[in-house]
Amino acid sequence: MKEKLIDIVKNFSYSMSSNLISMLISTLVVLVVPRIIGVEDYGFWQLYLFYSSYIGFLHFGWNDGIYLRYGGEEYEDLDKPLFFSQFYSLFLLQVVFALISVFVSFNFINDVDRLFILQIIAIEIIVVNTRHMLAFILQATNRIKDYAKVTIFDRIFYASLLLILLLFGVKNYRLLVTADLTGKIVSLFLAMYLTRDIVFRKITDFKNVIDEIIANISTGIKLMFSNVANMLITGVIRFGIEQNWSVAVFGQISLTLSVSNMFLMFINALGMVIYPILRRINTNSLTRVYSIMRDLLMAIVIGMLILYMPIKSVLSQWLPQYAESLNYMALLFPIIIYESKMSLLINTYMKALRYENILLKINIVTMILSFILTYLSTSMFNNLDFAILSIVILMAFRGVVSEIFLSSTLKVTVMKDIILELLMTAIFIYTAWVINSWITPVIYGAFYVVYMVIKRKDLKESVGYVVGILRS
Repeated sequence: MKEKLIDIVKNFSYSMSSNLISMLISTLVVLVVPRIIGVEDYGFWQLYLFYSSYIGFLHFGWNDGIYLRYGGEEYEDLDKPLFFSQFYSLFLLQVVFALISVFVSFNFINDVDRLFILQIIAIEIIVVNTRHMLAFILQATNRIKDYAKVTIFDRIFYASLLLILLLFGVKNYRLLVTADLTGKIVSLFLAMYLTRDIVFRKITDFKNVIDEIIANISTGIKLMFSNVANMLITGVIRFGIEQNWSVAVFGQISLTLSVSNMFLMFINALGMVIYPILRRINTNSLTRVYSIMRDLLMAIVIGMLILYMPIKSVLSQWLPQYAESLNYMALLFPIIIYESKMSLLINTYMKALRYENILLKINIVTMILSFILTYLSTSMFNNLDFAILSIVILMAFRGVVSEIFLSSTLKVTVMKDIILELLMTAIFIYTAWVINSWITPVIYGAFYVVYMVIKRKDLKESVGYVVGILRS
């Protein structure tokens, strides 16, 4: 147990390092870029990030299938020619999709900015999806250190180019987009080097892998569709905002979302490390681990909401042109409660227990609800406040439904905790949106103390359990 804990800590430190660097660079982008470039240019920059987040759809769950089927395996035990053949098969497929994207965009898109963005996206289809296959192999086989190297190299190279451009006074989003693409390209080469015994082989090693591809896609497509549906939950609303208002408004709201998402990077780092571990432990231990992780995680993220007012105040001074849109942090900040729980606990456990089908159904239902709320908020009522509040409503809905299913499977009682978290969310939104003053963290902080008192017994047991493992 102690050796396993040491491995977890080591892998978490590697993962945390890569996510810390990613967070610092994201902070640079979130805080510095909108201050230097214009509001409209920043809107197109966010539009590029928005579009590029969906290119993973084009591997049809192939990479996800590898991750699910080989999670927990040792890298040395993998059939290298099998993955060599899959890598180049995927590469050729992505080239076809990239060419189709170029043809369609040139013939059907008239706006020069959107045309430029789509041409860059065409290149990223090849780069990102092939890199993801190699990254997923590293991650699934617990080579977290090498996985972290790929992530770090990508972001450091990108940040270096970004700093050079900003120092030379570049205010054009196109060069920033090109810098981002360049970072992804060089990190692909690094991933190829780290998996060189897979990527660089004799052509005679290439073999028919149709059955393997079908097996991976049939396994991973549910998770892939689940991930796409997950992105569309907020993506549909963001697209509705961009269509109903403007690219500038889209950029301002995206900035607010980016601030909230920065806090989730550490949670995602831990989830990435935990999945291969969960695949290796027995089912009876999963229930106990779930309760401990849940208690500790919720105590931390619910407390993080106290930071809202100081963060908003600093950002408003730093980015005065975005001061009004930063008020929407009052509505969006609570997503860290539900997204962190979804990322670290629910998604990780669903994948470990192989409930991708259930996860897909929940995400599809939530996505359909997103379409309904988007139509109501944009087309029917033309209400931006309602549109943004819908994001939190959807995140909460998905989190609650998912956890009710998972808790029934694990035989744990969480209904009291769910109600407490919904109450804390409502209290935060009311104090931050309606009262909206420096008394907000005081009022919310008082309710947080009450929450901690209610949860004191559970937290004491969870902390005691972790301390006991560390001492053993």
